[in-house]
Amino acid sequence: MQSNYDKFPVVPVSGHKAACLAGWKAIGQKILSEARQAGKGRVVIVVECYHGVQDSELIPALMASLHPALFINAREAYLSEAAIEALTYSDVTDDRIFGYMTRLAIGRFFEPGKLETARQQIAATETGIVLVYGTGAAFLARQWNLLVFADMARWEIQLRMRRQEVANLGAGNYGQDFARQYKRAYFVDWRVCDRIKRELLPRCDYLLDTNQAGHPKMISGKALFDGLEQAARRPFRVVPFFDPGPWGGQWMKEACGLDPSAPNYAWCFDCVPEENSLLLGFGALRVEIPAQNLVFFQAQALLGGPVYSRFGPEFPIRFDFLDTMGGGNLSLQVHPLTEYIQEQFGMHYTQDESYYLLDAGEGAHVYLGLKTDIDPQDMISELEAAQNGGPAFDADKFVEKWPVEKHSHVLIPAGTVHCSGKDSMVLEISATPYIFTFKLWDWGRLGLDGKPRPINIEHGKKVIQWDRQTEWTRRNLIGRIEPMAAGDGWHEERTGLHELEFIETRRHWFTKTVPHHTNGGVNVLNLVEGREAIVESPDGAFSPFVVHYAETFIIPAAVGSYTIRPWGESEGRECATIKAYVRV
Repeated sequence: MQSNYDKFPVVPVSGHKAACLAGWKAIGQKILSEARQAGKGRVVIVVECYHGVQDSELIPALMASLHPALFINAREAYLSEAAIEALTYSDVTDDRIFGYMTRLAIGRFFEPGKLETARQQIAATETGIVLVYGTGAAFLARQWNLLVFADMARWEIQLRMRRQEVANLGAGNYGQDFARQYKRAYFVDWRVCDRIKRELLPRCDYLLDTNQAGHPKMISGKALFDGLEQAARRPFRVVPFFDPGPWGGQWMKEACGLDPSAPNYAWCFDCVPEENSLLLGFGALRVEIPAQNLVFFQAQALLGGPVYSRFGPEFPIRFDFLDTMGGGNLSLQVHPLTEYIQEQFGMHYTQDESYYLLDAGEGAHVYLGLKTDIDPQDMISELEAAQNGGPAFDADKFVEKWPVEKHSHVLIPAGTVHCSGKDSMVLEISATPYIFTFKLWDWGRLGLDGKPRPINIEHGKKVIQWDRQTEWTRRNLIGRIEPMAAGDGWHEERTGLHELEFIETRRHWFTKTVPHHTNGGVNVLNLVEGREAIVESPDGAFSPFVVHYAETFIIPAAVGSYTIRPWGESEGRECATIKAYVRV
């Protein structure tokens, strides 16, 4: 059956149909027109850039349109590359994967003498356009007549890193090992840029989208914030992205309509707002922005008061796909306990998670928890020996193996050794900080780059909960499904997560309309059975929203009451959703 999975979902923005400009000519003319209206003397235009924006495209285009009397690239006023490396070292560290969430702000990246010289140049320019460009441009300029914020989606930044098009903030490390470049961006660059964004985006005159090279788009700050406000009060989806992996499978190719010639697809991130994009629709044009903008600037409406007060402007629920159908086992792994992730990495909470089986092949299984009466030192010794070139680690000797089938839900609180086996299609429902996975064993294989994938036994052995053995796992983490409620044509089940985790999940089976309510907190759902369903507002507060099989969708806390029922090809047939929310 042909896939109906929407890979490019759009949030239509009403009231701004013609608000989007496309192409450098139209964008340049608009900025120039605004500059001329600002006065006949000196006009300061600041183009503040998020990490990953392509200077090689933006600078020539802006220069050609604006013909500035003075151009200043903020990068030229930075500290030396060596000084920035020293400044960021304590956060980046020598570890290939893990660092510490930085507390640096952009002002620390500037060399005081160069900064003062640049500011004096601005003051000395009495007429014409002064164009100040780059990350930290607003800090350098201090005052301006026009502020343009050039934003960038993190998935596109990562793709540019892989293509050796992007260096880290204040660095020239093009082509550096991707994992190290990504780590520095994750722990330093993006944190610094987010602090700039949270201060400046509400003050910007225009937002510039250059995610698609050669096809820029620009909207006003008002259109942007109207779009965010509308998105936070209706169901929506973020833009999913897909990536191959050494254990990747074949299921998503058909279900999600992906390139059948690709070797495999291992991951799909379809609800990780820190990484995903949000497409705002302005008539026939789409503007791509980081979904995290919605979390930053509509946190109360999106998350709800109790969730926001607990987590701040962070989206705490993550849905993603792990495809091993026709592939291999995931790496054997464990996630840090809350105390450990706070002390070691500066994160507020950890990655408790669960595996919901969208599909499963014959003999599908998960590794979960430890076998009864194993010796912890023996297990660590054998893991270390395998990592150092000795015999392959025998996971079956130490880790319990459980059969799973379609619609099984397996619970994985932090500290529990686990991995999905081959021939499984997992919808992973978890807390958001996904980067903090301690791999214990990767079955002796190499990554797609031909190099061994990083193993983290030293971290892992400090957080493994050795008492989570066979009987504990059976009682607490396997098959914990209980009936909760029922109505005309529907019934509800509680499927998890474990009491140690802050996320609750509920599954609804339905042939008719199911009533839902956000109860003051954000809901994240996936249509796990049925071709399509429709989400509606009982009082018409938002337009009906159609979702398709395997699509993850978000219901902001501000929505309140909503209903879901079979739609289109699914009418008269049984459908099912899995819903996650934060326990309050």
